[in-house]
Amino acid sequence: MSAPVIIAAAVAVGGGVLLLMRRLFPWQKAAAPLRFPADAMRGKTVIVTGANCGIGRAVAAELVRLRARVILACRDRDAAQRAAREIRCEVGPNHGEVVVKHLDLASLASVRAFCEDVIKEEPKIDVLINNAGVYQCPYATTEDGFEMQLGVNHLGHFLLTHLLLDRLKSAAAGRVVVVTSKLYKYGHIHFEDLNSEEGYDKAFCYSQSKLANLLFCTELSRRLGADSGVTVNAASPGIVRTRLGRHVHIPLLARPLFYLALLTFFRSPLQGAQTLLYLACSPLLEGVSGKYFADCAEETMLDKATDAQAARRLWDLSERMVGLRS
Repeated sequence: MSAPVIIAAAVAVGGGVLLLMRRLFPWQKAAAPLRFPADAMRGKTVIVTGANCGIGRAVAAELVRLRARVILACRDRDAAQRAAREIRCEVGPNHGEVVVKHLDLASLASVRAFCEDVIKEEPKIDVLINNAGVYQCPYATTEDGFEMQLGVNHLGHFLLTHLLLDRLKSAAAGRVVVVTSKLYKYGHIHFEDLNSEEGYDKAFCYSQSKLANLLFCTELSRRLGADSGVTVNAASPGIVRTRLGRHVHIPLLARPLFYLALLTFFRSPLQGAQTLLYLACSPLLEGVSGKYFADCAEETMLDKATDAQAARRLWDLSERMVGLRS
């Protein structure tokens, strides 16, 4: 194949990638970095799942700067320890505390062990940030036989949150932050085949899991009510330069333009973390629950994300799947 043909093919494929990026993720100006008092989170304990890299690491570092005690809840112990060392070096002395604990959301046994450890050691949890996730991976199942994206993105966090609710209620004003994605708009809950045993579409399964996050937020908020002292809200960080997309295959010829798209359309992890920080720290959100935020502002969810019947049905099914009831 001649050089001009190769170049033309690369431009055509790369241009298609850029066009697709532009359509799926319209460029938006990221929210300006938030400014809180230096000791805004002093005395507060925060759990961040998937905190060894990407958005999770960025939000954890910012919370440590604000004097929080931050528990990095991660599957990869070594990566979590490295992240903890790096965060301590970045923020310097006289800030918050970093604690590393093992948590594999693809294992219900690991979730239960993590929660037992936390309940034993922590008198309260002020903020739980359900950040960890899997994106469009090849078909795989969790240790308990669930489709991987549903199992990690929804079911693992569902059980985690349930088991830590008493510790969240022990805080003065506990908060749950559920990280979702605007791609929820392309999903629906396939109740008849929730585990995708009849067929697997990795893009659909991701969107389904992100819609499940919002239905979980909606139903948990309803069940908690105003008297529990705990609020739950969802955050969309936008499209961010993280390892989340490591399973996405980019044709060789398109990679140079794809990397250009990364710089053009994708946010940095710190930019992506801003809405999570807002939901975790802002005094403006005291008592606000069951809402969905992007760029530190509330957005209206599609009806399918607030469907009360679907939310209750998914909750009941999730309870049975994770063994909370028979």
